[in-house]
Amino acid sequence: MDNKTMARLLAETADLMEIDGADSFRVRSYRRAADAAEQTTVDLVEAANDAARLMEIDGIGKSMAAKLQAIVATGTLPQRDELLAKYGVGILELLKLPGMGPKTVTLLWDAAQIGTVDQLAGAIDAGRLKGLPRMGDKQIEKLRKGIEDYRRSVGRFRIDVAEEEAERIVAYLKKFKGIDKVTPAGSLRRGRETIGDLDLLATGPACAPEKTGAAVEYIAAYPGIHDIIVKGENKVSFHVAQGMQVDVRLLPSASYGAALQYFTGSKAHNVVLRQRALKMGYTLNEWALARLDDESIVAAATEEEIYSALKMDWMPPEMRENLGEIDAAADHKLPRVVALSDIRGDVHMHTAASDGRNSIGEMAEAAIACGYQYIAITDHSKFIGITNGLDEKRVLEQIKQVREVDSAIKGRIRIFTGIEVDILADGALALADEVLAQMDVVIASIHSRFDQSREEMTQRVMRAIENPNVRILGHPTGRLLLRREPFALDMGAILRRAAELGVAMEHNAAPERLDLNDHDLRLAKELGCKIVMSSDSHDSRNLGKMGYGARQLRRAWLTPEDVLNTRDAKGFLAGLRPRA
Repeated sequence: MDNKTMARLLAETADLMEIDGADSFRVRSYRRAADAAEQTTVDLVEAANDAARLMEIDGIGKSMAAKLQAIVATGTLPQRDELLAKYGVGILELLKLPGMGPKTVTLLWDAAQIGTVDQLAGAIDAGRLKGLPRMGDKQIEKLRKGIEDYRRSVGRFRIDVAEEEAERIVAYLKKFKGIDKVTPAGSLRRGRETIGDLDLLATGPACAPEKTGAAVEYIAAYPGIHDIIVKGENKVSFHVAQGMQVDVRLLPSASYGAALQYFTGSKAHNVVLRQRALKMGYTLNEWALARLDDESIVAAATEEEIYSALKMDWMPPEMRENLGEIDAAADHKLPRVVALSDIRGDVHMHTAASDGRNSIGEMAEAAIACGYQYIAITDHSKFIGITNGLDEKRVLEQIKQVREVDSAIKGRIRIFTGIEVDILADGALALADEVLAQMDVVIASIHSRFDQSREEMTQRVMRAIENPNVRILGHPTGRLLLRREPFALDMGAILRRAAELGVAMEHNAAPERLDLNDHDLRLAKELGCKIVMSSDSHDSRNLGKMGYGARQLRRAWLTPEDVLNTRDAKGFLAGLRPRA
């Protein structure tokens, strides 16, 4: 059980209650609690024994604190169980269909006892939806298409996969005369680690009202299209071959900023921003910020103009998740979050000595080309047989090799000695302490026995970081996005102890990992933990590709001061745990 799971249970209960016709105030209280559970850095499982502590969280009152305690105690909620017994678990899957909300689900249930996606598909095929309220031919066809899309595109996509697809489409669109600018929006622009739909906003003379016809046809002819969902006057939606939905919107330049703001911010961010606009006598939508009284436009062309008119500072897209950024922008107290250009070194990489492709010298030259001031060579230890890991003898030989290359490179870059040592099942390390003590950078990581219990895994990591030679905990949750879930771990306890010991937490910027995630990075900062961002490169061509990781740091509101490898070489070493 974790915060994310608890938030999901509360949100599902809210949906089920709305379907069942419950009081709207009660439904909203569950939704607020779900949002609070997802966003808080408080470990709700740990806090469950203290109702007062739970009620300190904004959005959690006495009743919801009791619900959270019930979830921790039983793993579920009685209200949710009762409603699922009434409607069936398939009702939750129906809510995942595009455009399907509780009101539509209620209509389908009341009229035809439809409670699953398969039942809905069967009812459509049998013609049983015709004649129902709000169920004209267009709506039925939309539902049919939504089922097809859901079945084929139920998954999400890693941020690097989405960005590569976006780059291909943007390059194609920019070849069209009259399209001057194309910007990805939505969760990709906010830097979410995985992406559902891809939103692209285009502007230029060809995107002006009543002049979009040729551009629409050009977009619809994109060679990578698998099937077209919608082709309208200013929007084309389609699937590419891998199943990702892409929405391309054509916008006049005069309202481009309003659209960019609207389609970038999270739903919660935009709701709060619109409420602020209303209080100031404005209305805000994807076309403009306008006065309520006479509908005259106040700002629309740029995001900066819109935020300024609302008496706020512009904020980086990664921060637009309704986590306090609106108040901070209004008070002119937004932090200067870290940027990729702040990173001065990369201290997690592998060479041909273990499972990498390049030599120490080749990795150093690639790092120099990236503008780095220092690197650390951190090949795998001997425990992982498939990676040709280093035993004590080979480690000592590599220390000499690193120092030789460091000397030969004549100050163009600093090369630290290092190792990524395996944390064994009992928390011991795979190399002897007297060898580890000779390293500049010791990263301890787990690469096996992911099936241990939460208590076992926590104790395993605790024992590892207690070793005085460990300076960084590598990819702390072991997850592989969309492939392997994080292993069970008491992250709060680990971070608190790491902060006490001076052990830094790695943010592994490899796009398949992005570990720690943004939530845990925020918690790490709150607890005073040091952060190091690394590429975990196994190929010199991947050095410098830490942009996806930098976005996660920005989502966590980390500043350059929070990240050790924004410092120069001397400052970086000084910021690590002191040598044993």
